[in-house]
Amino acid sequence: MALKCGIVGLPNVGKSTLFNCLSNAKAQSANFPFCTIEPNVGTITVPDSRLNELELLVKPAKVVPTTIEIVDIAGLVKGAHKGEGLGNQFLGNIREVDAIIHVLRCFDDDNVIHVDGKVDPVADKEIIDLELQLKDLETLEKRLGAIERKAKSGDKEAHKIFSVYENAKNHLSSGNSIRSLDIDDNSFKYLDELQLITAKPVMYVCNVDENAVVNGNKHVEALKLAVVNEKSEILILGAAIEADITELNDFEERKMFLDDLGLDEPGVSKLIYKAYRLLNLQTYFTAGEKEVRAWTIKKGMTAPQAAGVIHTDFEKGFIKAEVIKFNDFVELGSENAVKEAGKLSIQGKEYVLSDGDIMHFRFNV
Repeated sequence: MALKCGIVGLPNVGKSTLFNCLSNAKAQSANFPFCTIEPNVGTITVPDSRLNELELLVKPAKVVPTTIEIVDIAGLVKGAHKGEGLGNQFLGNIREVDAIIHVLRCFDDDNVIHVDGKVDPVADKEIIDLELQLKDLETLEKRLGAIERKAKSGDKEAHKIFSVYENAKNHLSSGNSIRSLDIDDNSFKYLDELQLITAKPVMYVCNVDENAVVNGNKHVEALKLAVVNEKSEILILGAAIEADITELNDFEERKMFLDDLGLDEPGVSKLIYKAYRLLNLQTYFTAGEKEVRAWTIKKGMTAPQAAGVIHTDFEKGFIKAEVIKFNDFVELGSENAVKEAGKLSIQGKEYVLSDGDIMHFRFNV
């Protein structure tokens, strides 16, 4: 399942440094605005220790982790919704991603220019929020007139849609993002069709210095208060520290470096885990001598839908699924041992996958 996260933020907050840590692609990184003009795209591996355990037991010819696509979108500025700077291009790039990683500067350093002259992550967040909200308002207003006319003509469905649109418009006009709108799923489907930018899930990444990487600082606390009512994730991370970690190829050196900082794992790993949670994703595995592979699916997917992630023919011709729980496989050591212990289950079209399931699909096309 293709997953795309867009890294956004004001110029000079550490977006490109973070992108470089996440991806093998190298975005230019410099101390001036608009360093990243074209959106850089990189594919990153999702870390999963369960793959290592499966590799040891199965001894496959190859191991294929699942991946996430990261897009480094050029820094937004005030007036972007009107096309200021490269506004139209920026907003178009954001519209194409599944989730937004919003990087905010939460460190003081006189040597790194701030586009507005002072460090204030809450104000920075509000600048980007405003631009995205204004763009969504523009999208809504373009549709409201036609829907209102249909609603007044007696069309009951149009009346429902108009009511949802009006509610969303008022919410945006009050300076709120669509993701914080209190609305049921049946009504939200009308907004889904509009692909509103502020409906996308967001993770706020607080880019801090070395002293604040464990417990945060006053800037982080101010941001936490500002987003308390939002459906969002917050991650404290030092982009400069992550850049240093990526330079260390030796595992023991990395571990010593992290231990010195009081960290148990790199911040980018935590970022990927949180991105998974933000997008309501989970992993299942296929395991055989040729290949052990991780597959990404949405939580709640049924066996045929999960099979369709491998190939659409698997979903169309689905017959049944053989399911092994990950812990059973590791405890018993092999597929044969699992079968002998009666721990392999045969599931039909209604089966909803659990995270870590090891699947074998039977299908006929």
